[in-house]
Amino acid sequence: MSPGDEQGYTETGQTRTRLPGGDPYGGAPRRTGRSSSRGLVTVVGVVVLLIAAIAFANRGDGSATDGSAGKGDRPKAAAPTAASGTKPVDTKSANIPSGFAHTEQGAQSAAANYAVALGSAEMFNKSRRDAILQAIMTPSAVTSSKTAMDKAYTPDFSQSLGLYADGTAPKGYTFVSRTSPVGTKVTEATGDAATVEVWCSGLLGLAGDKSTNPVTNSWFTITMKLEWTANDWKIITHSQQEGPAPVPGDDKASSSEEISKAVDEYGGFTYAR
Repeated sequence: MSPGDEQGYTETGQTRTRLPGGDPYGGAPRRTGRSSSRGLVTVVGVVVLLIAAIAFANRGDGSATDGSAGKGDRPKAAAPTAASGTKPVDTKSANIPSGFAHTEQGAQSAAANYAVALGSAEMFNKSRRDAILQAIMTPSAVTSSKTAMDKAYTPDFSQSLGLYADGTAPKGYTFVSRTSPVGTKVTEATGDAATVEVWCSGLLGLAGDKSTNPVTNSWFTITMKLEWTANDWKIITHSQQEGPAPVPGDDKASSSEEISKAVDEYGGFTYAR
């Protein structure tokens, strides 16, 4: 991410105020008649110091006063969290955002959107799963990815979640499988290749009055190796590991009806870094 233009900053000299009443560190006691004046000067001094502190804190990137600091002197913690300002893509392939920029930011945007697709309920449907993999994988990895996913999304797996063997939910139930990226990080990048980690929160389960697999929340990180091919970023390989997971809050669990309604009414996002 490229930082914006910096504005120069010049500090002014400090003004020393001479207090009435003699030596402030010793000598004869001051007359009480000047106490109100000294109190006013003290208050003014505190206000001046506060203004100076606020001005220093708002100087921007913490560069030196002569403007000589380079990019390496800026706080590194800001880079992973600040948005790039790049507009989201406006094209789709298999209903998945596509046409990302040939930059590290574009690679992160692609990885975030691909994480959403890989964690969607559509992955439990064979035809939709194949279409998703065809859209997000490099051409050389499509066939092997389909084979690997077919071994993972078995009829037994679907039935363990309360679904039918073909991945559909029984009448009166809503199947929930959603992935929400929390953040992205590039760990390695060259001109036409990038490795991106996507920290995610996920929902998985079957919403219904008698469901034995209620919707639960999980946290995980997906690592994707991407390649620039056919004017877009595509996945070569991807893997997943648990966490980082925060401490659970005190939120009261919603009813299955509320969860089903939320899934129907709240759509997803197109993620842009």
